[in-house]
Amino acid sequence: MSERRSVRSEVEVAVDPATAFVAFTEEMDLWWRRGPINFYDAARAVARRCEPGVGGRLLEVYDEATGDALELGRFTAWEPGVRLGWRSSLDDVVTEVCFDPAGAGTRVRVEAHVPVDGEDRGGTSWVRVTPAWFGSWCARREGAPRQATDLGRLGLAVYYAKPARAARWLQSAFGFDAAGPLPDDDVEGERRWIEFHVANCSLILCKRDDDAFATGTAATHVPWVFVDQLDAHLARAEAAGARIVEPIHQHGYRAYVAEDPEGLRWTFAQARPTMH
Repeated sequence: MSERRSVRSEVEVAVDPATAFVAFTEEMDLWWRRGPINFYDAARAVARRCEPGVGGRLLEVYDEATGDALELGRFTAWEPGVRLGWRSSLDDVVTEVCFDPAGAGTRVRVEAHVPVDGEDRGGTSWVRVTPAWFGSWCARREGAPRQATDLGRLGLAVYYAKPARAARWLQSAFGFDAAGPLPDDDVEGERRWIEFHVANCSLILCKRDDDAFATGTAATHVPWVFVDQLDAHLARAEAAGARIVEPIHQHGYRAYVAEDPEGLRWTFAQARPTMH
């Protein structure tokens, strides 16, 4: 039998608790960072929404007109300026967000609990992303446009022997904006998603295949291109003689990997409807 598990984080923001609560709930689609893996179905998602009040739903929206959406959770607490809580509809995680006065601002505390023998299939991610994403939004929200900015259709994956160490150096040396919390260190055998945003483009750091690198056959840089009709795009690439390294697969994003005639690799991913 597994034990109850809890994780927590906090961030101080320079707005009062009532404003922080409104920013967290009503402006979620503005502070939630759009990226290849930041939605359950990144190919279809157009927004994140909160239905206010206890019993309201936390939603990943796919079609505003029809109401097509994935229910992420149900709110169990809704106390404006004080506390927010929800129970995940996709796993067993229970999350609570508290808005505590801290000087002239607010300390936002996020706690996620996994009950005994419960499953965490991403529900605790709010603990990891809120300090960076919500904190950044509160710092710039005054005067910021009230329209979500989606990613551009071209990104780049760069392969390193030690991507976590490289990410921290890139952030320190070049000032790149991390799209999520950076890992403290590289763990042997563990592959983690590390992403920066340069304007509205993704820069993704991946683990290098050292055996292939030693023989000169490893990819070091792979462009990411987001297309409207991924299945049709794959068929066209195959007809033109592209070697398909990885068929269409889904991990938040939906994508395939191909090699061109000179052996360079390309990742093609399904674009969201909001990508222009």
